[in-house]
Amino acid sequence: MKKILSAVLLCLSIPLCQAADPRYTVVTVDPARQDLRLFLNDEAGQPFKDFARLEEWLQGRKQRLVFAVNAGMYHPGFAPVGLHVENGKELAPLNLDDGRGNFFMKPNGVFVLGKGGPAVVASSAYPSYAARAVEVRLATQSGPMLVIDGQLHPRFDPDSPSRYVRNGVGVADGKAIFVISNVPVTFHEFATYFRDTLHCKNALYLDGSISSLFSSALGRADAAAPLGPILGVVE
Repeated sequence: MKKILSAVLLCLSIPLCQAADPRYTVVTVDPARQDLRLFLNDEAGQPFKDFARLEEWLQGRKQRLVFAVNAGMYHPGFAPVGLHVENGKELAPLNLDDGRGNFFMKPNGVFVLGKGGPAVVASSAYPSYAARAVEVRLATQSGPMLVIDGQLHPRFDPDSPSRYVRNGVGVADGKAIFVISNVPVTFHEFATYFRDTLHCKNALYLDGSISSLFSSALGRADAAAPLGPILGVVE
C-alpha cells in the first residue's frame, strides 16, 4: 500500500533532508556515482511488471534495488509506446506519431542517460541529440514534456480541474530529479514545481494513475498497478 509521506527530498547516499512542499516526494539521483538502469523484461523475455519481482531478480544476481519508479508509457502487453534503450541497445524505436492521450501531447520527450550525464529532450530533437552523444546508455520516451527550455508546456491550463497523482523526471546540475505527488495535482501545478522549486529547465511526465515509487531508504514499495518500463538504482 502506498505510504502518504510528508514531502521528502531524498538524496541517495547523502543525508535525508526536507523538501518545501508537502504535496511531493522527491528523489535525486547522481548517475555519475550511482548505477541508474532501465528495466523491462527478464532474460526469458517476460516483463517484470512490479518492483517486487525486479527486486527478487536482482537479488538472485547479488545486487540490490535501492530506488525505482515507473518509466515510459506502455501498451496493454507491456511493450513500450515509444523509445526504449536499455544497456545501450534500442529495444523499441522513437515514436513521433500523432495520437490521443498524454503520450501524444506534443511536445513529448525522452529521458536519456549517456556519458555526458542525464538529459530530458523533446522527442523531435532526440535524433540529433543521440547523434552528438558519445554513448546512450538508456533512454525512455513519454509525454508530455512538463518543462521545455524553462517554459511550461503550452497546453497546460492553470485552471484545469483534472487532478491525478503524477510522477515525472527533470534534470538539474547533472542529476536526475524524480518526483511523485503525494496528492492529486494538475499538470500546471506539477510542471511549475519542477521549474520554480527544483529549477529544472527541462522535465518530462512519466505517468499518472500508475505512478509508483520504490525506496529502500523510505521503506516504500508501491504496488498499485502493473508496470512496463522501470527506472531503478542498483547497488
